[in-house]
Amino acid sequence: MPLDRRPRTRTGRALVLCLAALVFSLASLHTLAQENNSTSASEEHGRKYKAPPDTSQVEVTVLKDFNQKPIMNAAVVFNPVKDGVDEGNLEVKTDPDGKAKIDVIPTGSNVTIQVIADGFATFAQEYRVDGPSRKIVIKMLRPRAQVSAYIDNNGKPAQMPPGIQVPIRPKSATTTPSAGAAGATGAPASATAPATPPATGPPPVSAAAPQQ
Repeated sequence: MPLDRRPRTRTGRALVLCLAALVFSLASLHTLAQENNSTSASEEHGRKYKAPPDTSQVEVTVLKDFNQKPIMNAAVVFNPVKDGVDEGNLEVKTDPDGKAKIDVIPTGSNVTIQVIADGFATFAQEYRVDGPSRKIVIKMLRPRAQVSAYIDNNGKPAQMPPGIQVPIRPKSATTTPSAGAAGATGAPASATAPATPPATGPPPVSAAAPQQ
């Protein structure tokens, strides 16, 4: 007599469906846990994140003072100081238009700008940068005469021309050495005319008056 297997088949199907539902539930829980962990990590990272300070763009144009033409390849040195903190030096070379740009200057800082160019006097000045950008025009001058720490023969400060500075020292008065000093030092004395020798022979006879 054959056995009826239909009840067992139904029971197996129900068991498979239960197992599938359980696996799906576990997978959903795992995904939800990962999302919660990611959200917590993001919130924790957001609380510790600190936005960088605001920065400004500074554009410096370097020109020749006598003809207003740009100076190429001049060294522009930026030294920003904010709240008493020195941010360090940043050097930028000017382009063919005489411009040097930089966009990392802290907003609200005092910036000392120094310009060095061949054939021109060095420029240095402090500027205040409060806005998002600032444009500065610098006109370079030729080297000027410098006042020396030495004095000239008249006791006045010596005016030094541009270029290499040579100390000026007062000159001592020159004197002609005497004959005695020359003899003492071994130098030959100045030549003098020889004296006339005395005349020799009988003494001259004086002419007497004639007797009467």
